[in-house]
Amino acid sequence: MVKKSEIASTASESPSALSPLVGINQQDLMAAAGSILSGAIRHPFTVMKHGGALGRGMADVLLGLDDKKPNPKDRRFADPAWTGSPLHRRLFQAWETLADQADALVDDFGFEGSEKTRTQIVTRIFTDALAPSNTLLNPAALKQAIDTGGASLLNGASNLVSDVRTNGMLPRMVDTEPFKVGENVASTPGSVVYRTDMLELIQYTPQTPKVYARPLLFIPPQINKFYVLDLSPEKSLVKYLVSQGHQIFVASWRNPQPEHRDWGLGDYVTELDQAVDAILKITKSDSLNVSGGCSGGITQAAFLSHLATKNDKRVNSATFWVCVLDPQPDDSDLGSLISPSSIEIARNRSKSKGVLTGRDLSTIFAWLRPNDLIWNYVVNNYLMGRKPPAFDVLFWNQDSTNLSAQLHSDYLDLYIKRPFVNPGSMDLLDQPLDISQVDMDAFIVAGTTDHITPWKACYRTTTMLPGNIEFVLSNSGHIQSILNPPENPKAKYFTNPDLSGDADEWLEGAEAVNESWWVRWLGWLNERSGEQVPAPKKAGDRKYRVIEAAPGSYVFD
Repeated sequence: MVKKSEIASTASESPSALSPLVGINQQDLMAAAGSILSGAIRHPFTVMKHGGALGRGMADVLLGLDDKKPNPKDRRFADPAWTGSPLHRRLFQAWETLADQADALVDDFGFEGSEKTRTQIVTRIFTDALAPSNTLLNPAALKQAIDTGGASLLNGASNLVSDVRTNGMLPRMVDTEPFKVGENVASTPGSVVYRTDMLELIQYTPQTPKVYARPLLFIPPQINKFYVLDLSPEKSLVKYLVSQGHQIFVASWRNPQPEHRDWGLGDYVTELDQAVDAILKITKSDSLNVSGGCSGGITQAAFLSHLATKNDKRVNSATFWVCVLDPQPDDSDLGSLISPSSIEIARNRSKSKGVLTGRDLSTIFAWLRPNDLIWNYVVNNYLMGRKPPAFDVLFWNQDSTNLSAQLHSDYLDLYIKRPFVNPGSMDLLDQPLDISQVDMDAFIVAGTTDHITPWKACYRTTTMLPGNIEFVLSNSGHIQSILNPPENPKAKYFTNPDLSGDADEWLEGAEAVNESWWVRWLGWLNERSGEQVPAPKKAGDRKYRVIEAAPGSYVFD
């Protein structure tokens, strides 16, 4: 049986939060299903061939002549009964035979390019849904029902009814009860020292007698809350940096509602401009360092480009984490599902609502990774009658926010026009976006198994910036590669100062380092943060007075 900690860890690698700004629509998935149907009509002999193969395969299964065994890495079939019990072994073999023939049939239809990828994804969704592990024939569920006298089934039915009523008919992925924002997550001491309609600026309380003179501003993504940087204390990047003598500020974005539909990328950049002014006045520094991740990194790139057009030198260095500035369709399976029509449908949908909702993205992503994000929880919550796991990353992930319609539209334009590699193809605040003019030191970190922002796509940023660049590859997925504290015994990253080749060449010459990338980044940041000065005795200053304690109010919107 899959352990709760394992399904939580797997799901945390597939967050909806830091994802796709383009989105996917049901029409494209239906079109893929239509392609399969069309293929079946156009190739009847191919269908007959695989129908015959399926029949022969099923006969072999019934006669005990099939020797298929579950992949040891497939946790759905980890229970020994799937190989030891004649009934369950045949159930698995019959399903595997069906899945194999379905894949082969679609391959033989001869689809190419994005249509091939789309039809493969739809076929996978269909066959995964039919897996016997998702039914009450699952041996672990049967054992649980016997051991509990049927109570597990009653609990599962109750969980199902609750999810149908209150969770959009999707199984819950996390037990939220143990987590309280401001108490055991987002709990590093600090103060809100600046607030506008769009953001709250949090200044964290120094924890060392002296601090580096040049502060750091975190620019988090606009989807989900800022506290991915300040989760539980042992995973808090904010807490770690404050304990190492850094002055840390974070922009906590407000969750936009339909009345904020006109908030666009230019507005977010203007807000950052003003927040930087506040930070520099509070800290009496003439410059700061910035660090932005995923969509926050895109906003950061636009902000830095805007400053470059004005020859504004207030930013000293930049860090980008799990951020793709030049997305391309073949970066991932997700990219293959994006078409010009899907982009315009997504734009019109958010325009009509005023926002792109986090729930919309969560639903689409769940069905793109159904084994990790749906079926694992169907088994755990409904068949086993258990609560979903309590995991801080998933708690943060379900605390989603909206994107304003205009920002969503601007991000779609970035996807279409690719202004970071085509300078001048898109304007921002009446100036052309041109990141090639952002001449400063930059640190870029990506994750080895990141499905949302694949590391090779992140690596492209090394060729866009003219300054001194360091690229580090952390050993995990989209979120876990970032939340990789020094205490993690499995922490590892790859580094290679030679950025002259492509991503594969870089990796070929890379050295593995068995420690957290936080340690390396801290050294890099120390060198760019100026001298150490006495820590401020209180937050804010005469102009920017403390408004309230961290984590502020917007995090609860």
